[in-house]
Amino acid sequence: MLFLGEYEHSLDSKQRLAIPSELREVLNPAVNGDSFVAVPGADEVLTLWPNLTFEELAKGHGGSLIGDEVLRRFERSFFSQAARCPLDSAGRIRIPERLLSRFGLAGVVTILGVRDHLELIASATWKAQEKERNSSASELSRQASQLMNTRSGGAR
Repeated sequence: MLFLGEYEHSLDSKQRLAIPSELREVLNPAVNGDSFVAVPGADEVLTLWPNLTFEELAKGHGGSLIGDEVLRRFERSFFSQAARCPLDSAGRIRIPERLLSRFGLAGVVTILGVRDHLELIASATWKAQEKERNSSASELSRQASQLMNTRSGGAR
């Protein structure tokens, strides 16, 4: 599964968002699940994870009945803000108001395919950041390449 692309869609009056068919088509219900989990992401965006992918990542996260205090506080904050968002027969998900409000999502939103998950951002915000993204793209690419090289332990 590989989510790619940028899509503008409107939230309807019932807080539902249509997931583009191009993104739904890459989901394998047996592997990825048949719904999404919405959680706050980095950079103040709302992330949507295929439910089985999210569960696998959560299992890999570890945890215990007692655990470290920092980890307990993180898990309490992170998982308590998460919401299951089943796909309906029309390919829509309903996003809770508390998450929409937190991320300033209303009306038209941009859905970003980001490898193994989706990110939602207000379309006006995404458009306002375009010039900055374009001007820093080559530097960001260089930095990401260095980071990947460091993590893989090899030279590129």
